[in-house]
Amino acid sequence: MTGRTIETSPQVYARMAGVCYLLGSLTSVFGQMVIPGRLVVSGSAAATAANILTHESLYRFGVVFAFMSVPFHVVWAILFYELFKPVNRSVPLLAAFVMLMGCAMWTLSALFSLAPLLVLQGTSSLSAFVPEQLQTLALVLLRLNAQAYDIGLVFFGLWCALIGYLIARSTFLPRTIGVLYALAGLGYLTLLYVPLANYLYPYNLALAGPGEISLLLWLLVKGVNVGKWKETAGAGQSG
Repeated sequence: MTGRTIETSPQVYARMAGVCYLLGSLTSVFGQMVIPGRLVVSGSAAATAANILTHESLYRFGVVFAFMSVPFHVVWAILFYELFKPVNRSVPLLAAFVMLMGCAMWTLSALFSLAPLLVLQGTSSLSAFVPEQLQTLALVLLRLNAQAYDIGLVFFGLWCALIGYLIARSTFLPRTIGVLYALAGLGYLTLLYVPLANYLYPYNLALAGPGEISLLLWLLVKGVNVGKWKETAGAGQSG
């Protein structure tokens, strides 16, 4: 019974990581891109404020999704650490730390996305401001939300590069996926310099598609090669 548990453990980690990857990606995309994209009108504070107040329930769903993505990514980072620590002890630990930094930025981003709703509902502490000022403040907070989210994506890009390296070094996942995943990370890292990211858009972010989708599907459908994972773990323990 004990041997069977040890044998299936990396496969369980892989499948759980795939599920967390899927749920974290979906909640992040809907919470930070799809729903805000339907409500935020670039350059128009009044129209944005009207959309948020008219579709308050939808906006709140977006905020909830944004917060929900964070714990999925945290669990995902822990599972990946467990999967890849036989390959290299220090790099998976660094990758987990980088992901936690990204999650911290995404938590801050989610807080910024909640703030405009509080501002526009006109609490007593904001009664000195006229509606136009509140609308402008709400739009500024939404821009801060977008910037914090992009900074989180930079950390995520570094995570992708590190995990791509580990996949390429491992024997229990396809090396091609590791290369594609590292390239996805390079695309996200262009967000470090906004003019460059804007110049390369959308091609820089399109790099993420092949790497992320291939890894996600492989984890959900195939998992890892348990025999080779155990060989790697055994070699690391004997070394």
